[in-house]
Amino acid sequence: MNAKIDTVCLPYPERGERTVWIYVPKHNDNDFLPVIYMTDGQNLFDENATPYGSWKVIKAVEKEQANGSLGAVIVGIDNGNIWRDSELTPKCIGEVQLRHMLADNFTPEGEVFDRFMIDTVIPYIESNYPVKTDRKNVAVCGSSSGGLMAFFSGIEHSDKFGLVGAFSPAFLCYTESDWRKYLLNKINGNKPYLYIYTGSGDELEQMIFQSVELIYDLLPETGYPYDMLNEVVLFENQHNEKAWAEIFPDFLHTFLNFQEEKSLC
Repeated sequence: MNAKIDTVCLPYPERGERTVWIYVPKHNDNDFLPVIYMTDGQNLFDENATPYGSWKVIKAVEKEQANGSLGAVIVGIDNGNIWRDSELTPKCIGEVQLRHMLADNFTPEGEVFDRFMIDTVIPYIESNYPVKTDRKNVAVCGSSSGGLMAFFSGIEHSDKFGLVGAFSPAFLCYTESDWRKYLLNKINGNKPYLYIYTGSGDELEQMIFQSVELIYDLLPETGYPYDMLNEVVLFENQHNEKAWAEIFPDFLHTFLNFQEEKSLC
């Protein structure tokens, strides 16, 4: 089967329809492929779709296939535009900090996005596309607020996701105390492999770097095994699509090779 990109509009709670992009790489008729569910779908594929450029995910998948991998299906969920900060920030972790950096209409409702992905997007993809469904072949990934949401969904649904890509995640939205309480309550049973990336090349990314360091130290304190954590820091990188496009191929390679190298907790 030749590679293709589909788009579908699925019902998002109280906000009408939401566009979901599905990239299916070249594969044989009987192949089932690993799958990555990603936030900010409009920023992943088309360099001209937004003013910010893209993550060039297709190029990354094609490179993996050229090196003998099956590749992966990439599912990108568009953000809610003016509602993005709200949709990608969970309420249950704790009181949201630094509200002055968020949209004027901000109200944390990340749990709604999470349920949309789990209850609507994933069932649709699994019913209509050749994807594997065992957790070691299912990942979730995003950047900034989307990185926070990927981390949250991976922890909340550790029975579904075997690997999390949290790029420049907005961990700074919550206090250390709230994070500790949340993680102590949630870290049990299955544990996804956490690939956490940050830069430090501008003011925002420096703040995120500090919060990533905090979470990376906190996770083992709350019972997370060190061998299920990978912190990647590129100090010169700024908070933008160019940086996330640079790191995505390494995350993809880690995902596609992880199941052969480790057994998932």
